[in-house]
Amino acid sequence: MWWFCPSGEIPVTLDRAPDRDRPFPSPPDGPPHLEVTPVSLFAAASRTDPAPAPTAPAVPTLQDAQEHATNAAGWVEENWTTWLAIGLRVLLIVVIATVLRAVVRRAITKLIDRMNRTVQAVDGTALGGLLVNAERRRQRSQAIGSVLRSVASFLILGTAALMILGTFQINLAPLLASAGVAGVAIGFGARNLVTDFLSGVFMILEDQYGVGDSIDAGVAGGEVIEVGLRVTKLRGDHGEIWYVRNGEVKRIGNLSQGWSTAGVDVTVRADEDLDRVKETLDAVAERMAKEEPWNEMLWSPIEVLGLDSVLLDSMVVRVAARTMPGKALTVERELRWRVKRAFDAAEIPIMGGATVPAQEAGPDAAAAVAAPSAYASATSPQSLAASPLSPPSTAK
Repeated sequence: MWWFCPSGEIPVTLDRAPDRDRPFPSPPDGPPHLEVTPVSLFAAASRTDPAPAPTAPAVPTLQDAQEHATNAAGWVEENWTTWLAIGLRVLLIVVIATVLRAVVRRAITKLIDRMNRTVQAVDGTALGGLLVNAERRRQRSQAIGSVLRSVASFLILGTAALMILGTFQINLAPLLASAGVAGVAIGFGARNLVTDFLSGVFMILEDQYGVGDSIDAGVAGGEVIEVGLRVTKLRGDHGEIWYVRNGEVKRIGNLSQGWSTAGVDVTVRADEDLDRVKETLDAVAERMAKEEPWNEMLWSPIEVLGLDSVLLDSMVVRVAARTMPGKALTVERELRWRVKRAFDAAEIPIMGGATVPAQEAGPDAAAAVAAPSAYASATSPQSLAASPLSPPSTAK
């Protein structure tokens, strides 16, 4: 017999005439039984179950640890080949980038050294005299080599970094898109800066000018005291310093490369003896070419080129010579000084403006003559109108 109570099913065995003092016997093969009485059954039904006792946290056993270790070993066994392939690929990229960077930098260094040896070979010769000095070319080649090495390192290492990120399955599309947007923004916002930088790079590569050169940049002129990738600094004739942006320079006139030409125009009277003029100029040129320091500044003899122009009362004789770079103005001033002294000694007047004294003007003969008048003629209407009337005659 089963007795149902609120706390669960309790199997209970009852006799027809139970004995209160004797417990119920349990069957030999049945489920365990409880020795209860009807009063205890009702008491059990009305009693509530107590709150469950708190359980202690489960302590991992050795079997659980072995299971976790087995799972980790299995995951490593499944993915070790992938990680090994990624590591080898990254190592290969790093090695190739390092070797390529070293090779490129070494090639650039050898190229710069060869340029320096070529300049040293022609230095001191006739060709080397027409070129820029070796020290300036060495500085320029070193600057070019530094720029080229920096650009090569940036390109090689940047490409290697992108390849490594791609090896780790990183999506490079957002990075490249952001770089493209940033490049466009910089291109629009700093286009003048980019223009100045590129112009400076090409000026250095082409050796358009260098420190110590006298140039005419259009917007300003003077001696170059500093050459930068963005700005060129010039020292003007009056000591002022000009900062010229490389992107604003449209033309460059270098007065210090190769050689300069000193030219002087001598103006004499139209009736002057040309042979005498030429002899005087040749004597001045020969004497100047033998004296210090003009013999070093003059790279060719002073030549009388001939008549440059012939006017009614004057003629211009052209004198020119090749000089050291940047010394043309100095030679011209000295040559004018010597020509003037030689012509004064030879009593050859130099024309140019009001050099001949003006003659004194005599009295004007026409000043005493009165202007013609209409009353000078007796038959003119003015004279007839102004003449007095004659008295009328009387008949006798």
